[in-house]
Amino acid sequence: MVEPEERPSVAGQRLGAPESMGISTLEPGQRPPTMPPGRQVSIRVQMLDDTQEVFEQRASGKVLFDLVCAHLNLIEGDYFGLEYQDQRKMIVWLDLLKPIFKQIRRPKNTILRFVVKFFPPDHTQLLEELTRYLFALQIKHDLACGRLTCNESSAALLVSHIVQSEIGDFDEVQCKQHLLNNKYIPEQDTLMDKIIEYHRKHIGQTPAESDYQLLEIARRLEMYGVRLYPAKDREGTKLSLAVAHSGVLVFQGHTKINAFNWSKVRKLSFKRKRFLIKLRPDLNSNCQDTLEFMMGSRDCCKVFWKICVEYHAFFRLFEEPKPKPKPVLFTRGSSFRFSGRTQRQVIDYVKDSEFKKVPFERFPTDKAYFIAKELLTTERTYLKDLEVITVSFQKSVGKDEALPDSLRNLIFANFEPVYKFHETFLKDVEQRLAQWEGRSNAHIKGDYQRIGDVMLKNIQGLKLLTANFQKHSEALLELERMCRSSRKLEGLCRDFELQKVCYLPLNIFFLRPLHRLMHYKQILERLCKHYPPTHDDFRDSRAALADVSEMVVQLHGTLIKMENFQKLLELKKDLTGIDNLALPGREFIRLGCLSKLSGKGLQQRMFFLVRAACFHKLVTYMFLTDGEDEWGVPHSFTLFGQRQSVVVAASADQESEDDLSASRTSLERQTPHRGNTTVHVCWHRNTSVSMVDFSVALENQLSGNLLRKFKNSNGWQKLWVVFTNFSLFFYKTHQDEYPLASLPLLGYSITIPSESENIHKDYVFKLHFKSHVYYFRSESEYTFERWMEVIRSATCSSSHIRSLSRKEPHVY
Repeated sequence: MVEPEERPSVAGQRLGAPESMGISTLEPGQRPPTMPPGRQVSIRVQMLDDTQEVFEQRASGKVLFDLVCAHLNLIEGDYFGLEYQDQRKMIVWLDLLKPIFKQIRRPKNTILRFVVKFFPPDHTQLLEELTRYLFALQIKHDLACGRLTCNESSAALLVSHIVQSEIGDFDEVQCKQHLLNNKYIPEQDTLMDKIIEYHRKHIGQTPAESDYQLLEIARRLEMYGVRLYPAKDREGTKLSLAVAHSGVLVFQGHTKINAFNWSKVRKLSFKRKRFLIKLRPDLNSNCQDTLEFMMGSRDCCKVFWKICVEYHAFFRLFEEPKPKPKPVLFTRGSSFRFSGRTQRQVIDYVKDSEFKKVPFERFPTDKAYFIAKELLTTERTYLKDLEVITVSFQKSVGKDEALPDSLRNLIFANFEPVYKFHETFLKDVEQRLAQWEGRSNAHIKGDYQRIGDVMLKNIQGLKLLTANFQKHSEALLELERMCRSSRKLEGLCRDFELQKVCYLPLNIFFLRPLHRLMHYKQILERLCKHYPPTHDDFRDSRAALADVSEMVVQLHGTLIKMENFQKLLELKKDLTGIDNLALPGREFIRLGCLSKLSGKGLQQRMFFLVRAACFHKLVTYMFLTDGEDEWGVPHSFTLFGQRQSVVVAASADQESEDDLSASRTSLERQTPHRGNTTVHVCWHRNTSVSMVDFSVALENQLSGNLLRKFKNSNGWQKLWVVFTNFSLFFYKTHQDEYPLASLPLLGYSITIPSESENIHKDYVFKLHFKSHVYYFRSESEYTFERWMEVIRSATCSSSHIRSLSRKEPHVY
């Protein structure tokens, strides 16, 4: 009579194994005595991500295995094992109870592989994200080597989840390039379109969610977790044997033709090359009581028998088998037994233990990586901005005679060398990031987790282009001078600014190279602050910072002068009847919305504050005094001129005549970007901006992927977002020529969603102005903090002009 399975017992008793022919089946052996420590040796272990680690140890296989699990911070290590190729070229599991020297002849020359050993039927039984990640890597290996076979649709779906986990949300160009560089399945080229089609549907899916979906699909496949061992039946037909959580399986090719559930198996044994399965009596079946299979050798037979013993014990027993008494005189059969916790014990341990879980991060976590990635994303935007001049503008003006050859050469001959230089610079950064992320095999050959060396090499190259940078400002001045004398050229420039590719005022693109030097300086300052002086990358980063700082100091005066000139030119286009605004000696200070006190009350007006050497010709003097006590109007002050005075007040929060956000800030609308000029936005948002604010906004540019939450749904849309000039510009991908929409940020507030808003995602920030709310999600803590930082630089620095009313009177 068979004992109930609910009662723990040794494996042999539960299978009712008689003491008969061959070697005992699933009965546990005796725990060997503790082995004395041997000599220490370096042992190489290849992990599931193909990296190799070296462990110094001298004891049993279990000590080494525990070291590997500790290295990985792996709690559920019992699902895994160490395998190696022995001198007979057979793949063998490392016996954890034996000393390594008794199993491997030359440990120094042998590479052990850390792999999944026990495949559970349900991946939800894996409680740790790290464990599921390692299982996903194993599935990836099995797909690549052709071990996990499936139909084309399943294969394409599996690969699409792998791609989503590795490169993130769908980008067609990036996805195609990634699939060309990485082979996940043998026949991948024929399934490229189907993989891309599936990948397109995974937007917003995190790497952990991708792993979950990968395992969900894989576990339903017939070959999931199957390791085939060649055999023949009694008639000599070629078959393969395998073992799973449910029992012993028989395959013909890759088709399962039979399965023997553990509940039906009474005994497993082997005798020389014969593998024997003894079944429990079944009156309703004509099947033989004992099935016999011939394997390649006794060693092959024993290896398969051992793994059957372990699979049965791991999935069927409640606790680790107890050792049987040591025989007094002699013993028959193998002493091998399963050693370790069973699956039930593993699950209970993880659920009940109060250990502090170590956060699992699958992407590089070093802050330097994210700083390098910011360099990459902003460099892509910068190269596109250079193309506005070198490609789009040059094509637009063509060989039109309105643009004289002298001016043509001044512009394009000085921009094209800079553009070509940054093409190479971008490729260097892309290659280094690919190595850092492990998307190429270069990381195996050396330490590529650096970016300072790339920066130093290219900053030194940039120093040779200093003369070109100085010519850019000269080109802007000459273009403006020519436009004043030629209506045709002015019309050409105005028409070009109306093109979608010119998403900012044209003259801003002339300043981009100078602003980019500021960006490099900021990036290198963060990098040097992050690195300790002993870091391999610190010296190069510091040297690069010194070089770029020298260039910034050298060109700082030119930058300040040109920023002011650019802003005056922009105001000239927004204001009618003022043609002589951009003259030498004029300095823009602030523009903004104020309320003028009149007989009809407070009426909204736009004010422009400009300092000029000859300003007395227009107004002899003007100064400010606090008028709240006199007029009873909060935040009010008086402007005194030679012949008149005006009482104005900084705006309190109030509805404007035409709520800009109703027509200009909707991301669904394909609104023309020219409607979002600074003057236009300040008018409708009731705010003001100073020249200092403009400089900060231009020097704090940021680019990258963000997920934008759809209204009234849980869906997220992936967008390529560029922050510059107080606005967010939205693209589908970084390759797009022009933005789909934009969101001016003046007047907006940036906060973190509250619990009541039910945004159950990490790294989400909220932009809101009156009733208009947008949620955006970044990819990491670092990028989340950077988006918050640069957006606050635009929304907080653009304070209302009421701040002037609290100062002492100023005379201009």
